[in-house]
Amino acid sequence: MSEADLATLAARVRAGPTAVATLVGIKGSTPRGIGAYMIVTADRTDGTIGGGEAEHRAVEAARTLLAAGQEETTLDVILGPNLDQCCGGAMTIYIRRITTPPEGPFEMGGVTITDPPMRPVVVYGAGHVGTALVRALTPLPFAVEWIDARAESLWPTDLAIACRRVAIPEAVVAEAPDNAFHLVMTHSHAVDLEIVAAVLARPFAFLGLIGSKSKKATFIHRLTERGLATDRLTCPIGLDAITGKSPAIIAASVAAQLLILDGTP
Repeated sequence: MSEADLATLAARVRAGPTAVATLVGIKGSTPRGIGAYMIVTADRTDGTIGGGEAEHRAVEAARTLLAAGQEETTLDVILGPNLDQCCGGAMTIYIRRITTPPEGPFEMGGVTITDPPMRPVVVYGAGHVGTALVRALTPLPFAVEWIDARAESLWPTDLAIACRRVAIPEAVVAEAPDNAFHLVMTHSHAVDLEIVAAVLARPFAFLGLIGSKSKKATFIHRLTERGLATDRLTCPIGLDAITGKSPAIIAASVAAQLLILDGTP
């Protein structure tokens, strides 16, 4: 369970009776995997275990449990015609009242609810595209680090995630884990070049540079002069099938590309 979800769970428990419904068993095709969970109170839910009638029944079961003062229950659901769902699988949902908010990983029906490892992604640049990309990546299973060389007063941002202001952004490259994705899209081609050079000089999982094929050719020439191998530099970035150039479309395209590269289920 993420820190944000733990904070939400704590807030719900403080406000009144709260339960967590967790998918602890699956057979065949199901909309979510084991460990998916949702927080349920008398008047709201947070998260999802797959939606549809199956989730509706889980919410009803959780609210019945809370109203009756019960501690736990288990719900077996077959995703067939009687639920107007044709997945063909089966789900076992464990529901438990939560009275003390956990501070970290905890067990639900034999399944440990914990944070899955998230791929580190470093976004260099807080311009229109960089901001749109961070907005697109924030709800996805990525640990985003956001870097910009300009002061907040020169280019302010309005997202919940903080943009780290660093005068020499290429210096941040050394801090990234070896499995990080790097996305370079600053306000300056000169700054871009230095960041790309720093990434190519160390282990990394993916390096994407915003720009045209012409920009890529120029960068490859300059990087080769420095003795750097450029075969792993991706430019332009995003999926070829998505050709729109607005910041939101580029961000969606790049986010989809990263999910594919990451193998996110």
